Amino acid sequence: MQHYPAHTDHQLLQQLHQSDEGAFAEIYNRYWKQLYLSALNILQVKEAAQDAVQEVFISLWKRREAVQIDALPSYLHQAVRFQVFKAIRAEKTDQDFFNRLAGISKDILIEDPVLFKEMETLYQQLIQSLPADEQEIFLLHRDDGLTYKQIAEQKNISVKTVEKKMSHALKEIRFGIDDAFVIVLAAGVIF
Repeated sequence: MQHYPAHTDHQLLQQLHQSDEGAFAEIYNRYWKQLYLSALNILQVKEAAQDAVQEVFISLWKRREAVQIDALPSYLHQAVRFQVFKAIRAEKTDQDFFNRLAGISKDILIEDPVLFKEMETLYQQLIQSLPADEQEIFLLHRDDGLTYKQIAEQKNISVKTVEKKMSHALKEIRFGIDDAFVIVLAAGVIF
């Protein structure tokens, strides 16, 4: 039986390339806490920080045979920073969508109040068509202004789950609105 804590990072990486689960576990145990604290320092959300670090280790294991790493701590910290950036970008993208939707709604209201009412009805129908858990998460974020962290804590789920459900909800709403705009534009051209 190998005594992994005595191994250098280089030795652990060589063993990781050979799918040695013990080497992977040692890397995880050796670096998890500092990676978590690094992510938490930026995200300020326990679940989001845990998810970011988890994604790094999942990726490391999946790519274990091909990944070329010279300095393990640097590689892991850079990978966590990337995951943190992705989490921040996902939250910003959602906010950008709401801002864009608000801008479109104002334009429609000014130009055609009847069309605005129809689009508002469609928007509400699209929200109602979402699965119940996605609908609740969407409304908590949009109407109550809760962050993903706050929603995760309130519903006792991970931030990653909130992100996935929001992403799906937004995609469904975007597709429904985009389809409606195509119909409206086509009708405007015909009439």
